[in-house]
Amino acid sequence: MKDTYQMIETPAEGFYKEKGSKFLAFAYPVRNEEEVKARQEELRKKYYDARHHCYAFMLGAKHQSYRASDDGEPKHSAGDPILGQIRAFDLTNILVVVVRYFGGTKLGVGGLINAYKTATAEALQVAEVAEKLITSELKIQFEYDQMNLVMKMIKDYALEIVHQDQAMNCTMTLAIRQNQFDEVAEKFGTMHPLKVLTSGD
Repeated sequence: MKDTYQMIETPAEGFYKEKGSKFLAFAYPVRNEEEVKARQEELRKKYYDARHHCYAFMLGAKHQSYRASDDGEPKHSAGDPILGQIRAFDLTNILVVVVRYFGGTKLGVGGLINAYKTATAEALQVAEVAEKLITSELKIQFEYDQMNLVMKMIKDYALEIVHQDQAMNCTMTLAIRQNQFDEVAEKFGTMHPLKVLTSGD
């Protein structure tokens, strides 16, 4: 089972020109729809005089949430080609907006599809892409004298400490790579008196 996904690290831009029309592509790393809306508002303010702001976004480690908009262009001529490129580059947690300045000559649906696709590809080709792990969280509780054992497990499996609390007992929430989750949870489960409090997404 694949337990990684790819996203861009920093914003990237692309440009395409056809028969006087200019297509400015902007790709952004985003985590949720609030960030999508904020980026769209920024671009609408900056490029307020553009004819169209077409976009597509993909969210979620498993590419589970996505949307595409033609913003007044003929149906499926803008948003879908943008989304198609996001899929072709196998990216998620990304928003791509292509701002169009109309040049006076109609391009036809085929011309538009090519323009939006090419502008998006130009931005994605120069974007810095990083591979991220899909993780699930495990919460454990243990006594101080088990700290060295716990820390060894964290080091051996390259686990990420999301949260820790050292009150009466030590509690830790760990992010574990999905492919290793069952194995790590089982090992912690055998480390009595350590307790596995919660497990899963």
